[in-house]
Amino acid sequence: MESPGVPLSTQWGPQGYFYPIQIAQYGLSHYSKNLTEKAPHVEVYETAEDKDRGRAGDWTVPKGCSLATVWDKARLTGVKQFSAPDASEGVSLQLGNARDFIISFDLKFLTNGSVSVVLETTEKNQLFTVHYVTNTQLIAFRDRDIYYGIGARTGWSTLTRDLLTDLRKGVGLSNTKAVKQTKIMPKRVVRLVAKGRGFLDNVTISATAHMAAFFAASDWLVRNQDERGGWPIMVTRKLGEGFKSLEPGWYSAMAQGQAMSTLVRAYLLTRDAAFLGAALRATAPYKLPAEQRGVKAVFMNRHDWYEEYPTSPSSFVLNGFMYSLIGLYDLKETAGEKLGREARLLYERGMESLKAMLPLYDTGSGTIYDLRHFMLGTAPNLARWDYHTTHINQLQLLSTIDDSPIFKEFVKRWKSYLRGGRAKHN
Repeated sequence: MESPGVPLSTQWGPQGYFYPIQIAQYGLSHYSKNLTEKAPHVEVYETAEDKDRGRAGDWTVPKGCSLATVWDKARLTGVKQFSAPDASEGVSLQLGNARDFIISFDLKFLTNGSVSVVLETTEKNQLFTVHYVTNTQLIAFRDRDIYYGIGARTGWSTLTRDLLTDLRKGVGLSNTKAVKQTKIMPKRVVRLVAKGRGFLDNVTISATAHMAAFFAASDWLVRNQDERGGWPIMVTRKLGEGFKSLEPGWYSAMAQGQAMSTLVRAYLLTRDAAFLGAALRATAPYKLPAEQRGVKAVFMNRHDWYEEYPTSPSSFVLNGFMYSLIGLYDLKETAGEKLGREARLLYERGMESLKAMLPLYDTGSGTIYDLRHFMLGTAPNLARWDYHTTHINQLQLLSTIDDSPIFKEFVKRWKSYLRGGRAKHN
């Protein structure tokens, strides 16, 4: 498994694992930021074109290495061809950027190799190097070297990396337990170093690269969906006393829904059917109960519910359910009458359940996260204020696509709880 430009979670395990909910949210948040922020400043360092002026093309080629500008027939553009034995220092391009930390370049390897970025850091001004290597290991850290596997890269592809994240996540691994919070920050991007034999083009550094991040998430979701239409979560999750642990390989309705929301946006931007196909296949776990590795639960034998955590007994987490419904809505609206029929039926059944069950989550002074108090007979699991505001935001969104008065009423009452309001007593 290479490290494909999407976040690696260390929330429930120190070794790093891909958490589909986090990856979909990462994609969606960059999609939104692309809509709301102005375009970032981009510094161009190499395009292998004659018109390159200024800082571009400041390369160092040690003895035994070579670098040339060649014409690439497929891309119809000039590119840099490099050759540098692994034992050499590698060919290097001076960057010297102390302002921004998102690096991007087009890459194609003919052999195994690496592209490394040298960073000056806040840690006593020491130099750390982040190596992107053509193997499949996720992440490693030794001394002041951090390694990320990027896969073989034998065809042209664009690599876009957030150097701040890559530096901090790597150094955080030095602590053997779960990753400790590290204070280290990059101060300056010093240079890029290439080893092996291959080609480079379009080396840039910018403050943000929202669409690159969005498509990295969308592509990851297409590549990592399994034959059951799901994105299995490969860590054990124990929701609490009284619930059986979810063993690695469980699905989450929240992951399925947020993945759908990400994929339909990628489809609408590109019209690439692979994105829509993956979103349509993602409905499959909604139809299967937890005991058959699906995400469906039924409340009191009558209300269908899609579980963020398909526990035994069922847990009925409210925020994850609403995210799963928003995903179904996005899919049915995008896929149209025929293709979107299944998503529409699942959405309508889920919305009926939500309207019937919403009152169960209202304490009269706040909201409840799940229904463990009913399922296990324990104390209610009260929603923290940030979850309470998430409940409000989700209901506000749903009230724009469904005009049932219940949504408006609950939004109004739940907002009043934020100001200390309480339901009447007898």
